[in-house]
Amino acid sequence: MRLTTKGRFAVTAMIDLGLRQSNGPVTLSAISQRQQISLSYLEQLFGKLRRHALVESTRGPGGGYSLARSPAEITVADIITSVDEPIDATHCGGKENCLGEGLRCMTHDLWSALNVHMVEFLNSVSLQKLIDDQLAKGLQLEDQPSMKRAIAPMPVSKITRVNAPNSVFALGNAFTKL
Repeated sequence: MRLTTKGRFAVTAMIDLGLRQSNGPVTLSAISQRQQISLSYLEQLFGKLRRHALVESTRGPGGGYSLARSPAEITVADIITSVDEPIDATHCGGKENCLGEGLRCMTHDLWSALNVHMVEFLNSVSLQKLIDDQLAKGLQLEDQPSMKRAIAPMPVSKITRVNAPNSVFALGNAFTKL
C-alpha cells in the first residue's frame, strides 16, 4: 500500500483541527499555515471530509471547521477512505485480475491478507489517540483566545471646544466685528 499525500494531509489536518477546536471553529488558512499544506488542497480535502460527516463547517465571521463527531469515534481508516484514498496493497485493486482476464498473481492472497490487517489496524487507531499522542509529546498550543469576532465597542471621542465660526455666515460676521 502506498499512502499518498492526500491521506497523510487529511490525517494531519484532522489532528490539528481536533487539537484546536475547543476554542471554536478552526479556519483552513490557520491549518494551512501551521501544517504547511496548500489552502486550496485543504479545501478539497475538507469538502470530502464534510460530505462523509467527519467535519462540520460554520460560515461567516468566526467560522471555520469543527469535528462532526467525537474524536474517539473517528478512526484513521474513516479519514483515509473519506478522501478517496484506497487501502489496497494488491496490484489489481482487489479485482483478482492481476495478470489480466481473471488470472490472479501468485502473491494475490498475501496482499489481500495485508489489506485486511491494514484496515483492521487503521480502524483501531482513533483520532483521539493521535491527539493524545501529540499532547503527550509536549505539543504547545498557541495561547490565542478564540478567534471569534465580536462587535467592537464604540470608539471614545473627546469633545473639543473650538472657538471658530461654524458657518460661512458666522465667519463673515466675525470679520465685520473686527
